[in-house]
Order: sequence, then structure tokens, then C-alpha cells
Amino acid sequence: MTPQPLAEDEIAAHLAELPGWEREGHTIARTFKHTYHECIHLATYVAAKAREIGHHPDIHITWQRIRFAITTHDAGNRITAKDFELARHIDGIATGHGAEAM
Repeated sequence: MTPQPLAEDEIAAHLAELPGWEREGHTIARTFKHTYHECIHLATYVAAKAREIGHHPDIHITWQRIRFAITTHDAGNRITAKDFELARHIDGIATGHGAEAM
């Protein structure tokens, strides 16, 4: 079953529950700071969780920064509840790895 895009007020309500996540067009995004090698490690854990729940974020790693951008491709690259589910998992994984929120 294809997830349904959220209405603007639903997106705003979900974002209010996830400090640090920002809307960027049809994605939600967040950046964390850690050493380069720990960012690689963090990306591996997030990729495993994303696979488990059937989702896949865009992950951008630079020196001491890792950025996650999430949209639901199956819903026409729109924001769905599935994106916020993954964002909550990313927050937990990042915290567990000692990443600093940006």
C-alpha cells in the first residue's frame, strides 16, 4: 500500500514533535556533527534501519557532518507519516552514537 502524502497542517504538527528537523520543499532534513568515521558508521546503522522499515533517506556525508533528507518516493516524492517514522529512528540512532545535533 502506497503511503499518502500528509496535509500541510499534519506536516507542521509532526515537525513540532521533532526538534531539529526542517522542511525543505518536499523533504524533511536534519544535520548532525561527528567525526568523519563516526558519520560513516552512523550512516550504516541508519541504512540498516531504513531497509528494515522499507524506506531510504538521502544521506550526505562531509567532514564532521552527516545530513539526512527524507521523502517518500512511492508517494510522488511527497512527505508522508513514513518519513517521520524514519526521522524518529534517525534521532535515536544518532543520539546513541553520540552525534551532536546541528
